[in-house]
This record gives sequence, C-alpha cells and structure tokens, in this order.
Amino acid sequence: MRHRPSTGTEAPLQRLYRPEEIAEALGCSAWWVKDRARRGLIPHTRVGRAYRFTAEHLAGIVRLHEERPKRSASSAPTGPTVTSPPTARNRAAQPPGPTTAPPTGRLRARPPRRTQYETVA
Repeated sequence: MRHRPSTGTEAPLQRLYRPEEIAEALGCSAWWVKDRARRGLIPHTRVGRAYRFTAEHLAGIVRLHEERPKRSASSAPTGPTVTSPPTARNRAAQPPGPTTAPPTGRLRARPPRRTQYETVA
C-alpha cells in the first residue's frame, strides 16, 4: 500500500473515547451511554460494532441534556400571572389526584384471574 505524502492541510485525527470514559466524565454508567447511543439519542461514531466518542460528541451530549432556568428571579413579573394549562410532560410529573373511596370504606380483594389447576382451552 502506498502512503500519500502529507500536504499539511489535513486536520489531525481526533482522539476517540470509549463509552466507559464518557460515562466517567458525565458521572453516569457506561450502560446509559451505550443505550443512548444505540437508540440514536446522543451523538457518537461507530467503529465496527463499538461506540466511540470525540470531545465534540461529549460537548454535544452535555448540551443536549442541559437545562436552563425557566425565568430568573429578577425578571419575574410582579402582577397577576396567567398560567397555561399543563402540558403532557407536566401532567406526567404530577401525582395522581385523590381517588374516591369504595362505598363500603373497605378494600376488597379482586378474584384471581386463573386458578392453579385451571386448563386453558
């Protein structure tokens, strides 16, 4: 194989990091990093069957999961605030509302779906 002479205009190769190294930098598990890469939720490079990450990928992962304050305390309005209805994401985070008690005030066990010796036709 013949090597081309370097022209000096080529960028140096970036170092590739393993998922374990990225996980250590982020303070999470290597499983989380590999799972997110497999699902295409974080930037990564595939070398063969292995996930590899550059410093730019790490910065991108941090940016993706960055959360900024909704509003600073100094810019909060002093007048009455109009709130919008909760979104689906907010509804999922809220605890469920109060449940109604059964008429008798006591809980009753539900009958089992199958018995131990029942055969299914």
